[in-house]
Amino acid sequence: MNIKNIKALAQIVNQNGITKLEVCEGDIKICIEKEIFTAPTTQASFAAAEKTEINAQEQALGIKSETLDFNNIKEVTAPIVGVFYSAPSPDSDPFVTIGSKVKTGDVLCIIEAMKLMNDITAECDGEIVDICVKNGDIAEFGQVLFKIF
Repeated sequence: MNIKNIKALAQIVNQNGITKLEVCEGDIKICIEKEIFTAPTTQASFAAAEKTEINAQEQALGIKSETLDFNNIKEVTAPIVGVFYSAPSPDSDPFVTIGSKVKTGDVLCIIEAMKLMNDITAECDGEIVDICVKNGDIAEFGQVLFKIF
């Protein structure tokens, strides 16, 4: 086997994405291997990507990550089973949205149970950081409806 044939085999390996090629010709055996280098993935890189994603979500919601302490979030839960309504009527704006400032006693939503409309109110002052139920969904007893910071 001459050098031109070996160069041609190396070119075949490079152009076709082959990682290993072995050729035997009589007593001569040629093995061409191509190493593929990949960037090592570590927990740190996953954590950095996750933190970046969370920061992007917080910016989209207008939340400052420095001030958001998850230990201080209050959850508003459903006191009864019923249909969750985010607005007083289908044509109206919702009572609250993410980012809304609320005071104790403000109406957050309505839960309809047995044809009775029950106002669900805020138990503390704060800002709505999450709405956990969609309009028209069934709210179960004790299910988290809102998170207030």
